[in-house]
Amino acid sequence: MTTYSAPLRDMRFVLHDVFNASGLWARLPALAERIDADTADAILEEASKVTGQLIAPLSRNGDEQGVCFDAGQVTTPEGFREAWNTYREGGWVGLGGNPEYGGMGMPKMLGVLFEEMLYAADCSFSLYSALSAGSCLAIDAHASEALKATYLPPLYEGRWAGTMCLTEPHAGTDLGLIRTRAEPQADGSVRISGSKIFITGGEQDLTENIVHLVLAKMPDAPAGAKGISLFLVPKFLVEADGRLGARNAVHCGSIEHKMGIKASATCVMNFDGAIGYLVGEPNKGLTAMFTMMNYERLSIGIQGIGCAEASYQSAARYANERLQSRAATGPQAHDKAADPIIHHGDVRRMLLTMRTLTEAGRAFAVYVGQQLDVARYAEDAGEREHAQRLVALLTPVAKAFFTDNGLESCVLGQQVYGGHGYIREWGQEQRVRDVRIAQIYEGTNGIQALDLLGRKVLADGGQALASFASEVRAFSVDAPLHREALQASLARLEATSSWLRAQAGEDANLVSAVAVEYLQLFGLTAYAYMWARMAAVALAKRDEDDAFHGAKLACAAFYFQRVLPRGLGLEASIRAGSGSLYGLEATQF
Repeated sequence: MTTYSAPLRDMRFVLHDVFNASGLWARLPALAERIDADTADAILEEASKVTGQLIAPLSRNGDEQGVCFDAGQVTTPEGFREAWNTYREGGWVGLGGNPEYGGMGMPKMLGVLFEEMLYAADCSFSLYSALSAGSCLAIDAHASEALKATYLPPLYEGRWAGTMCLTEPHAGTDLGLIRTRAEPQADGSVRISGSKIFITGGEQDLTENIVHLVLAKMPDAPAGAKGISLFLVPKFLVEADGRLGARNAVHCGSIEHKMGIKASATCVMNFDGAIGYLVGEPNKGLTAMFTMMNYERLSIGIQGIGCAEASYQSAARYANERLQSRAATGPQAHDKAADPIIHHGDVRRMLLTMRTLTEAGRAFAVYVGQQLDVARYAEDAGEREHAQRLVALLTPVAKAFFTDNGLESCVLGQQVYGGHGYIREWGQEQRVRDVRIAQIYEGTNGIQALDLLGRKVLADGGQALASFASEVRAFSVDAPLHREALQASLARLEATSSWLRAQAGEDANLVSAVAVEYLQLFGLTAYAYMWARMAAVALAKRDEDDAFHGAKLACAAFYFQRVLPRGLGLEASIRAGSGSLYGLEATQF
């Protein structure tokens, strides 16, 4: 059985001490009436119980059983339906939803911490909820009032679930190639025909209805991505009084057999003239869908953090129990035949790498959540616009850097176990398999890197980057610890960015050749900013709890001394350019 306990003390430290969330909420009228520090803590406490006691125990059996497919029907593993009913009755699906339609309206700063708990407990179970929450965002932002009134309340209640139907066998990243068609009908509806693949939760037995958000093209649509529209297609049609009616012409053709997240149904969905309804404007479907996609990208990034935290907890516990050899400085456990492996330097290197990457990721997730809250709720238009620019800049970093580090941390956690890490009963190999998908779906990490460098840094002349850098530089001036290292990392990022702007026009291959290294360099600098902020607070509060805050200071020192220097190699690799990637002809591969 998977054991997980939410790191509530660490979460409260980031939320309240580092980012003063309640101070922000108090000055945003829409949030001030809903949330304060005590309410946030109560929600986190209850979320810890739900994820640790209800969901985490499902993880091992869910992986062993997986989902079953028979004649178009999908059955989730034992315990999932009962757990889902308890989960939805607690209102968790609608935690961040619009209160006008039954959501709780909680801020994203709080939501990211809850999502971390969910993914740490069990990735597969979490995905059913995450896709519903993302669907609600797109419907709330772009659908008609009639569609919102009909579909949002049961989605927030968790009686219905949502999906996102983009990919087709021949059209993944390049959605302009999709072939799914929408034929307008006299009553204002459309008939959707086509097939979609990799649809998370496309069919399941947890909810009484499933609401598919489908990208398709109408007959007179322009070619390419400019001709894509978004449609809402329910599994069961909905009568005027809200009751479920006839089965719609959408069915699951098969499910994928996957490396991990085996209790999450990944479906091929066939639309055979299914009735659907336009969401947003015709031919503006990508704009509407990206409301959901950007949410999912941050959410999937947080999957990396959650898996890393669960792996760290397990590995740290094991390292304190497993006896092997003696410490380099002599016996530490004099009453035992050997010392716990926690005393060995390489084990500490692995654990501290995991811990510092995960804690910085948690802080960065809350920081991005803070920008999302400001962008949504601030009264000043300039403040909202500034926050939205930061969100656009940082979302690809969050998705890719969180998940890259999530895999690294899960592999390190497996390594701490040695041979036992390769054995299923300990749970670490499952985490490696589960987290691996996070680097691939919702836009591969290579695509995230291209988005960051090509669209978010170079295309706007570096304005968004300059805004973020200005904030980091302003903080660093008075930073009590690690000032020089933070400033040097920021200078490296800015200098590399300037070099890329100067060189990109001369080398058409440069951006795609170095984008991944650039995102990693950006991520390391962003994490340095997070650790400098956490260290400053820990130093000021050390007298309140020396053990807790002293650990933060020690972790910050490790990050700056042993992890941040990775940026030196990344800069060298970027400045080497694209030449060596094209030394071979395509036929030589």
